[in-house]
Amino acid sequence: MKITFIGGGNMAGAMIGGLIHHGSAPSHICAVETDALRRQQLAETYGVTVTASMPDGIHDNEIVILAVKPQQLHAVANQAAQFLQNKLVISIAAGVRTSDLSQWLNRHEFIIRAMPNTPALIGEGITGLYALPLVDSQQKEQAATILEAIGTVIWVDEEVQLDAVTALSGSGPAYVFYFLEAMQEAGTQLGLTADTAKQLAMQTFLGATHLAAQSNDTLATLRMKVTSQGGTTEQALLSMEQADIRGAFIRAMHAACDRSRQMGEIFGRT
Repeated sequence: MKITFIGGGNMAGAMIGGLIHHGSAPSHICAVETDALRRQQLAETYGVTVTASMPDGIHDNEIVILAVKPQQLHAVANQAAQFLQNKLVISIAAGVRTSDLSQWLNRHEFIIRAMPNTPALIGEGITGLYALPLVDSQQKEQAATILEAIGTVIWVDEEVQLDAVTALSGSGPAYVFYFLEAMQEAGTQLGLTADTAKQLAMQTFLGATHLAAQSNDTLATLRMKVTSQGGTTEQALLSMEQADIRGAFIRAMHAACDRSRQMGEIFGRT
């Protein structure tokens, strides 16, 4: 695959690094980036071709990845449209719907929308993918290969489901950090040092996640196995239930999903 990234920010850098780590040749990757310092960093770090010229960057490459901020995508799409022809376009811009992007790209039909999350920066991300109907199986396979370089991928059948993906996994790392902060704060209040409380909280999340991934039990069953009647865990969970932590958490993700839909409407009016 010959791939062009339009935009050379952190996520593009993670994807480039992941692709090279998984065997892609740097000579088959190009980044179009307006910032001269970032162009130098990408060239020195990964050995890929870098340019400030969109025509030069896109030219012979078969796949174009739009890795710019949502607010920049309309302008970038207008510049790129004339060079895309039958190329596969993958957009990682949050909130921008394929129907709007297709219109900005002169009704281009070979578009896949991707919703990665920040653990992709260390190769541990998960990305939701949605393809327009004319995208063929080979192009889907190419997209999956690219995104699997930074973690796991899942496909959704309807684009609206990407709003739910955004709420769960796109925003999800922030929820984990939020709970880790709370656990660390509680630990310090209970007499532990901040470093010790942080280590305990992080390893607990990491270990519990790995246990859940390797177990055939449901999440509810795993929770119940830790919860002895009359014990400490039961008391903590009762406190959370009384405070409606579960309900608040579910409402928060509904709010994130609603905001994702609103953003799609806002960017579509650009």
